[in-house]
Amino acid sequence: MKAWEKAGYPVIKDGAEQQRAVADKNKDSDTRPVYTRPQAKKSVNLALQGGGAHGAFTWGVLDRLLEDEHIQIEAISGTSAGAMNAVVIADGLMQDGKEGARRALRKFWKAVSDAAQYSPIKRMPVNLISGNWNLDNSPGYLLFGLLGQLASPYLLNPLNINPLRCLLERQVNFERVRSCDLMKLFVAATNVKTGRVRVFQRPELTLDMIMASACLPQLFQAVEINGEAFWDGGYMGNPVLYPFAYNCTSRDVIIVQTNPVQRDEIPRNAQEIINRVNEITFNGALMKELRAIEFVGRLLDKESIDPVHYKKMLIHVINAEKELKPLNASSKQNAEWSFLLHLFHIGRKTAAAWLDKNYVHLGNQSSVELRSLFQ
Repeated sequence: MKAWEKAGYPVIKDGAEQQRAVADKNKDSDTRPVYTRPQAKKSVNLALQGGGAHGAFTWGVLDRLLEDEHIQIEAISGTSAGAMNAVVIADGLMQDGKEGARRALRKFWKAVSDAAQYSPIKRMPVNLISGNWNLDNSPGYLLFGLLGQLASPYLLNPLNINPLRCLLERQVNFERVRSCDLMKLFVAATNVKTGRVRVFQRPELTLDMIMASACLPQLFQAVEINGEAFWDGGYMGNPVLYPFAYNCTSRDVIIVQTNPVQRDEIPRNAQEIINRVNEITFNGALMKELRAIEFVGRLLDKESIDPVHYKKMLIHVINAEKELKPLNASSKQNAEWSFLLHLFHIGRKTAAAWLDKNYVHLGNQSSVELRSLFQ
């Protein structure tokens, strides 16, 4: 018996599970009821991390959450690939509701894969045969990595060409995104001069703001917006959580995690060390926010601060550490359609299992022990 059944909460059955339930009903004379979840929707906020191609895992999670009629998304905070997923959802919602959002996500990730067909960064035959999705042995990956350490993008890419910018411009209508009153959007970028996070909100979102959120300084020139230069938002918020406390009604925050916090192995070679440093850096700001949320929550429980001015946030995490563990940083540049679909299915399966186990907690309590995330 699953957690929500023990607590007295029914569950909706769909797909193959629904078919089995119907078969059981027709077969047994003492038919068992097919449980359904309570009809009231639960409102949540989504925090989407960046991670290059690993954003396809987030696509799978989003597809499953959008499919669930009892989940209502109030707001999304996204960085880099998370920001791209967010604006694609908003654009799709305005076209045809949740189904439109699901179609838009699939169309976007297929376009990413199609655009990467001619990229020199590809898996070696030995990796294709062994089913290894990483690009460690790819000459293209190694060459671009070396060039990125020796020269800046201002020298290597003076025209500042970014194929992803053209792709996003074709796939997303930003006028529709700005007019999407069905959800709030928060996109983080890092101000190069001040080192502070800048959070762009839905009514002002432009293509430049999304590209700023995804601007890795080793690969691309800083994105200028209103005279200010910006780099990837992951340095100061991957993603940011505080806008939910100030701008949203729902207390539930579901973090869709693509960057591992913990690694069992000690990095030995130069590339492994660089990759691990990036992972720690891109998780640093999130850990600080989670620590602050846990601290405020404890003070509220002790009635040490005024609940009128502070809100206890309920934190949830959807990740697939076991399945994604074999993937290293190089796989974030692998945009093969088979790989993106692989990540998508992992995301859907993980989200479905998470809903089965934790739907009951939404609106009531965090489904993770917050201290375990940063201690």
